[in-house]
Amino acid sequence: MGVQTHKTFCRFCHANCAMLVDVEDGKVTGVRGDPEDPEFGGYTCIKGRQLPESHNSPDRLIHSLVRRDGEFVETPMMDALGHVGDRLKDIIAKHGPHSVAVFFGSGGFQNSSGMAAALALCQAIGTRNFYTSVTLDQPAKVYTTARYGKWMGGPNTFREADVTFLIGNNPVVSHYSPTGGIPPFSPSRRLRDRQREGMKLIVADPRESDVALLADIYLPVKPGEDPALLAGMLNIILEEELYDRNFVSAHVDGLEELKLAVAHFTPDVAAERAGVDKDQLVAAARMFAKAGKGCAVTGTGPEMAGNGTLTEYLANSLNILCARFEQEGEKAAIPGVFTVQTPRRAQVAPPTPMFGEGFPKSRFRGLGALGFEMPCNVLADEILTPGDGQVRALISIGGNPEIAFPNQLKMRRALDDLDLFVQVDPWMSASAKRANVVLAPKQCLEREDITSLSEWWHETPYARYTEALAEAPGDTIDEYEMMWHLAKHLGLTLTLAGGPVPMDSCPDKQTFLDLMVTGCLVPPSQVRKDSKAGEAVVYHDLHPLVQPADPATEYRFNLAEGAMPAELVGYADNRPVKEGYAFKLISRRSKTRFNSIGHPLKALQAKTTTNPAYIHPDDMAQLSLKEGDIVEITSPNATIHGVVKPSDRVRRGIVSMAHAYGDSEAGKHNVREIGGSTNRLTSDERDYDPITGQALQSAIPVKLMPA
Repeated sequence: MGVQTHKTFCRFCHANCAMLVDVEDGKVTGVRGDPEDPEFGGYTCIKGRQLPESHNSPDRLIHSLVRRDGEFVETPMMDALGHVGDRLKDIIAKHGPHSVAVFFGSGGFQNSSGMAAALALCQAIGTRNFYTSVTLDQPAKVYTTARYGKWMGGPNTFREADVTFLIGNNPVVSHYSPTGGIPPFSPSRRLRDRQREGMKLIVADPRESDVALLADIYLPVKPGEDPALLAGMLNIILEEELYDRNFVSAHVDGLEELKLAVAHFTPDVAAERAGVDKDQLVAAARMFAKAGKGCAVTGTGPEMAGNGTLTEYLANSLNILCARFEQEGEKAAIPGVFTVQTPRRAQVAPPTPMFGEGFPKSRFRGLGALGFEMPCNVLADEILTPGDGQVRALISIGGNPEIAFPNQLKMRRALDDLDLFVQVDPWMSASAKRANVVLAPKQCLEREDITSLSEWWHETPYARYTEALAEAPGDTIDEYEMMWHLAKHLGLTLTLAGGPVPMDSCPDKQTFLDLMVTGCLVPPSQVRKDSKAGEAVVYHDLHPLVQPADPATEYRFNLAEGAMPAELVGYADNRPVKEGYAFKLISRRSKTRFNSIGHPLKALQAKTTTNPAYIHPDDMAQLSLKEGDIVEITSPNATIHGVVKPSDRVRRGIVSMAHAYGDSEAGKHNVREIGGSTNRLTSDERDYDPITGQALQSAIPVKLMPA
C-alpha cells in the first residue's frame, strides 16, 4: 500500500505534541510535527522524534519474560499473566490484600487508560498500597491545594498573563509547567511571543536555565532557600500593601498569621539567606504584585529541595494575596474536555478531604496516604519489614523504581526481597533486570489513546482521540488489558467512574475510556466521531464561564491551616549545615531523556552519552578538575561519579545533574557510558518532608574530589 501518513499525538512524555506519522506495511517509518495543529503548530522535541526507533528497535521487548530457575524464559502473554495471577492469589491468601502493591511511573502515565486501570485493580484487591511518581517529585502541589483552598474558576492562564513567575521550573526543556506556567506548545517561541506582547517574566533558579536566559528578572536563589525568597517577596507585598485587599477581605483567612511569619524575612534578611540581590528581590515582588494578571508556579526542583510543602504554600500565598484567579464572567481556566466537570464559580471550593484521619496510614515515619496513593518514601520499608501489612508482591507499570526511588541501594534490596516483582516495560531496564516477570506492552502508536493526561495546560477545550496506527509486534498488549486479565484471573471486578467494567470479555479501548471519564465535558466516543482523520477537536462553544458565587456555600482560603505558617518560623530559625559537605547537588532535566526513559535509543545516546556533572569553572580550578575528568560525589548516604562539564550558569558551590537518570550499576569504570544516578545519594529515612514524605532529592549536601 506504500507509505500512509496519519495525524496523531506523541506520548513519549506528558506534552502530547501533535504529530504526523508515516506508516508502511504496519511499521512506523517517520514522525514530524503537525504544522496544522491549532496548539502545537508543528512543534515536537528531539525525544518524540525518536518514536520510529523506539517502536522498531531490536532491543525492544516484544515477548513477556518469566524467570524460571534464575533465567528469563520467553512466555506467551496470557501464560505470563496466568502465572502472575496464580502467584497473586497465593500471596493474598497467605498475607492479605495489603501484601500487594502497585507503582505507576512516568512511562505508565503516557497511556491514557493506564492509571485508572491500575488503581481499579488495587481497589478491587483491597490494598492501600498504590504508589505513583507524583509522591516522588511533586506531592506538595496536591497537598497544599487540598489543605489551603482551591479557586473554583481556576488560576490565571499564561495566555492572558501580564507577569509569569517560574520558581525552579524550566519548561523549555522539561515540557512541564503547572496551570499558569508556560504550556509545552513550542514553549520558547510561545514565551517570546508573549514577551513581545508585554508580559514580564521572573525566574528563580540556582542555575541560569534555558528559561532564565529569557527572564526580565533572574533571581539565582541558593539551593533549598526558595522559602526565604518567597517569604521576602510576601513581606514586601504586605508591607507596601500591594496585595488585592478587596479579594483578601472577601475570600482569605489567616492573613495576620502570615504577616507575623514573613516579618522574619525583611528584604535584607531574605536576600542574604536566598543569595540574591536585595534590589532585584524588591523589584520582583513589585513586578509580580502590580501586574493585572499572572501566576507564580513551582517546578519539581524546589519541591525536591527539602522544603517542598513550605515552598508550595508560599507560592500559593503569592497567588492568593494577588488574586491570580479567573473571575465571574471570564472563561474558566483549563476547561478539560476529558476531565469530570465540576462547577466553575467565583469562589473558594469546598474542602476536599485527601489526607489525615480516615485515610490509610503507613507503618513508617507517621506518613499516610495523599488522596488515593501512599508516599513512595515508605515502599522499601513496607517490603523489607516483616509484620502485618508487609508488601510481598509489587507490580511496576512504566516505572523504574530502582532508579527513581530515594535510597537506591535500599530499594534494590527491597526488590530482591519480594516474593513477586512484575515489571511492565518495553525495555530491559534496571528494574526489569530484577523482576520475576516482565510484561511487554504495546507502544504508543500501536494503541488508541486520548489526550486526558495533558489537559492541565490546554487553555482551550482541546481534545484528541487517536487510533492505533502501527501493528503491535510480537505478543504485546495494552496495559489496561493486562490489569483486566489479572482482575479476571483473581475473580474480581474493575470499577471506574462510570461503574463496573464488563468482565465477561475484555472491553475495547473506547468502552474503557468512556467508563473511565464518565461525567466529562465530551466523552471519548464523541470526540472520536467529531475528529476528522485524527485531527484535534476544539470545542470553543463548550468552554465554561466562571459563574457567580453560590451564597449558600461560602468557603475561604485559610493561610493559617495545619502546620503553616508556623513551619516558616521554624525555617527562619533553622539553618542546618552539613559539616564537611561544601557543595550542594541540584537536579535538572535532560533534553534527551525523560527521567530514565530513552536510554536504549541510539540517536539519544549519541546526543548525550552520560549524565554530566555541571560545575562552575572557578570551583573546578579550586578542585584541580578539568572538563571530562571523573569527579567523585559523596553525600552523607553514598557516593556516585560524574563526568565534569564546566558551566558558568550554575552558582559556585553547586554541582548540577539530571534526576532519575542512568543505571544503578554505574560506577567509576563505566560512568562515561551509563551516567550516574543521583538517587543513590538520597535517603528515605532522614531529610524528608514530614508532611508528604518526599525525600530530599535536590540541594543534596555533597563533597567533591577528583576520582
